[in-house]
Amino acid sequence: MAMLDQIGQDKQRISERLVRLDAERTRLNNQLDELEIAERALKRFGGKAVPADKPRKEPVAKAATAAGAAPKARGGQPAPGASLGEATLKAVRAHPKGASAEEVLNYLSRKFGLAVRPNHLGSALQRHRRAGRLDNRDQRWYASPAG
Repeated sequence: MAMLDQIGQDKQRISERLVRLDAERTRLNNQLDELEIAERALKRFGGKAVPADKPRKEPVAKAATAAGAAPKARGGQPAPGASLGEATLKAVRAHPKGASAEEVLNYLSRKFGLAVRPNHLGSALQRHRRAGRLDNRDQRWYASPAG
């Protein structure tokens, strides 16, 4: 019976440690999120640029997945350097006979790995139209000859 008590105590001790580790991981993730928000705000308002090769949150997300926790969804954030505007222009130019908005969405997903909300794509397309880089005829988008 003493062996079963010892196993029960070990099990209890390990499960308590797991709970503490999960709480610590959650606290550290929250701190990391706050620091990333502060970093973006500093960059936006003229702070010193942070190197692009700095590791971000991937190791934490992989660790959380390995531990069985679901990683937080960060919905479709583009990779650094691939802006939605540039990618949209490339997507339309890849269709010489014109592209529908759906075709542009598919191209962005396939080639750039971007998950773009339709209203954001529409805004990007309209910005390019107003700037004279794109034309919209018969609900199809064409690259302007001058743009």
